[in-house]
Amino acid sequence: MTNVVLRLSARDLVHADLASCGWAGTEHHLAGVAEQLERARAGEVDYLAVCPATDIPVAKGGVDYRVKDGVGTLWQLAVHPALQSCGIGTFLVEAAELRIRNRGLRRAELAVEENNPRARALYERLGYVAYDRRTESWDEQAPDGSLRRYETICALMRKELA
Repeated sequence: MTNVVLRLSARDLVHADLASCGWAGTEHHLAGVAEQLERARAGEVDYLAVCPATDIPVAKGGVDYRVKDGVGTLWQLAVHPALQSCGIGTFLVEAAELRIRNRGLRRAELAVEENNPRARALYERLGYVAYDRRTESWDEQAPDGSLRRYETICALMRKELA
């Protein structure tokens, strides 16, 4: 077995990246990400891209500073499916936490679907602790292009940043 080492960097996600992020979700989802990039321009959120040397995103995710005072809320975290379990999610979360600390904040929070134990295990490994649960919902694009409301139960998790 040969080990492959990728040198990763985290930078701001930009509109031009969206064309290569089809792995992250549907057209509807990516249109929503484009809207969040406008909020990033206003400083309300950070939206990150994790890239190897090709500078093409292999992971993306946001930090919203408007959800709760004094907290950076991680959301829309995604790693290219073919590259999951390679440490890229850890790199993404740590880059997001650095952005939070650089704003002088000391707490990160996120919501993870209860039917996603793999993601929850990652967050627990990185020091996140569940403190509550709630129903979340959003519009999701069906294979035929129509929109439907998706509803799920999420565990709310937080981490105190050093």
